[in-house]
Amino acid sequence: MKKTWTWSTTSGVFTGMKSHEEIRQLCRGAGLSGIEGTTELFSAQSEGELSAIGAGYRDAGLEIRTFHLPAGSGEDLASFYETARRQAVERIRRWMERAALLGVRVGIQHPSSNHYNTEVEGLDKYLGQLEKSLKALLPVAESLGMVIALENMLPGPAGNRLGSRPEHFGHFTRAFAHPNIGFCLDTGHALVATGKAERVDEFFQAMGPRLVAFHLADNAGDRDSHLAPGHGLVDWGRVFRQAAELGFAQSMCIETPPFAPGPDYSDAAWGQMVAEAEVLAEKALAAKSGRK
Repeated sequence: MKKTWTWSTTSGVFTGMKSHEEIRQLCRGAGLSGIEGTTELFSAQSEGELSAIGAGYRDAGLEIRTFHLPAGSGEDLASFYETARRQAVERIRRWMERAALLGVRVGIQHPSSNHYNTEVEGLDKYLGQLEKSLKALLPVAESLGMVIALENMLPGPAGNRLGSRPEHFGHFTRAFAHPNIGFCLDTGHALVATGKAERVDEFFQAMGPRLVAFHLADNAGDRDSHLAPGHGLVDWGRVFRQAAELGFAQSMCIETPPFAPGPDYSDAAWGQMVAEAEVLAEKALAAKSGRK
């Protein structure tokens, strides 16, 4: 079994630190195929500037395939308040259009910014509100050639937050059967939400072939500390074997800075982070193939 994906990283850590030319040089030197866009890095540019930036990455043999759409408290697609929900739809629509100018094909979206327990508030209420928002955004996604990828979430203070359990993605699959809706697996969120490294399998099974993006992050299982892969308790063997079995063949976003002094991390630190991820993947796939 062979690795079929490439590595990218989040662009948020570069905000105010590096120019796009410096980011492109770093990516090429570290073995990254590109970056995941964030609102922090791309908030000030005009539409023409965004198009030029995207072209610059493509000319360098790099990509901005995924983009983390707005995820603050004001961007709740499942808000029970209609005014807030409609405002969130409009803001996310605008960011989808901006991201498309960069060449983005997958917009990562939190199902809700609400942290309450879905068993108390009512899962059907969340699904109904989220469905209304997605129906408004799907024509936009279709026109842009973009997939909206719902991300698994942290559990929230009260537990059972929308998107924090594997079974929620079964509900999403049944409720939102559309080719422009997919899923993003966040490994750090999965570990904190389930409390057990082996339960990442349940997210893979629930997301299935609609898994179109990854956020790779490690932690100790107690908080979303965004450690580089291999520096926490995530079972990377399970993650990479499952990804290979699915035939995932796009970039996986390492959604962390390097495990090194920062915040302006050295090029060598970025290269080391990618090299460590390569070793983890190689070990996982060697074990699956029966090699030592």
